[in-house]
Amino acid sequence: MVRPVIEALEQNGITKVAFARLGDPAVIPLWFGEGDTVTPAFIRDAAKAALDAGHTFYTHTRGTPNLRDAIKSYLDGLYGLDIDPDRITVPGSAMMGVTIAAQTAVTSGDRALIVSPHWPNIEITYRVAGAQTDAVRQRETDAGWQLDVAEVIHAVRPETRSIYINSPCNPTGWVMGRDAQSELLAFCRRRDILLIADEVYHRTYFEAEHAPSFLEVARDDDPLVVVNGFSKAWAMTGWRLGWVVTPSRLCTPWTALSECFNTGATVFAQAGGVAALEHGERTVATLRDQYRGGRRIVEQHLGNHPLIDLRTPEGAFYAFPRVEGVTDSLAFVQGVLAEEDVGLAPGYAFGPGNEAHFRLCFAQSHERLAEGLDRVIRYVERHANALDRLPPAD
Repeated sequence: MVRPVIEALEQNGITKVAFARLGDPAVIPLWFGEGDTVTPAFIRDAAKAALDAGHTFYTHTRGTPNLRDAIKSYLDGLYGLDIDPDRITVPGSAMMGVTIAAQTAVTSGDRALIVSPHWPNIEITYRVAGAQTDAVRQRETDAGWQLDVAEVIHAVRPETRSIYINSPCNPTGWVMGRDAQSELLAFCRRRDILLIADEVYHRTYFEAEHAPSFLEVARDDDPLVVVNGFSKAWAMTGWRLGWVVTPSRLCTPWTALSECFNTGATVFAQAGGVAALEHGERTVATLRDQYRGGRRIVEQHLGNHPLIDLRTPEGAFYAFPRVEGVTDSLAFVQGVLAEEDVGLAPGYAFGPGNEAHFRLCFAQSHERLAEGLDRVIRYVERHANALDRLPPAD
């Protein structure tokens, strides 16, 4: 018999829009979290060399020794740390890391708290583990998207066993400061609440070489799982390769759960990950410059439009504008897709309070991005007097 929570699952709002036109060359795809830059050749070559060398067998469940060593060296150098290598696991994708972390923290009767707006699959991950979810929403201010740690702490219930934070944030671009990270981690330490820190956009930060990381303020035994991966900083979305840093005492449970969920990451893909970490700083810098230019194009197109309210993101490569008059974000993005051939993500998919919003990814090439934004504006202006009366989505 299928559990009711599983039977009631629906696909997230992004794929609900995208699957109907996925791969259509007429569509400018701003709906997913990736650009149109192919993974650099030196990373692909490393994976191909491993494949040609016959690296097609099972390997260590928690990641090849070479990759785990490379991750340690990368994190140590980036943050000025000396991370215990036993804390590092490569279970597969970063989303796999979030899923396993949720499984370690919650079960039936527990609650999880999500800082929102948030990636749609996070809520499903907690629910599948048996927990109920609450959300604390970032605030829209004149200074951009903001969140006070006190708001998160106030939202914690006695049954809360895990808190999820994504910084830099998909979809808002909000970035949590180091003092706020210290305050929240100290609270989780006192209450023994597992903090899942999703830092996959750690190198897509427009104020410095990297965003603040919980690793910089954490103890080895803190109730903290930091999730990261290769998808965004090195243009490796299709590789499904990520890593986690956990408390040392969870080495054995993560080994067991990695075996259950995925038996370990694809072995020859891990060779590409080593190359990315050891030789990829120029790639990281080049992509960040491209994303910074994309953000500038978004600001130029949408920043002063009378019907669009845009908060400039500090990090990641998304904008999450609000459109005056929109009450059904799914109907809005489906209308843009049907009439203008631009793929957007509906705001409702990112948690409560976002029906007037849509998300767009500005990681695409600049010419294509600008054309897509021109089309979105054209749609908004064409329907300016009836945005609250768009035909309901199917």
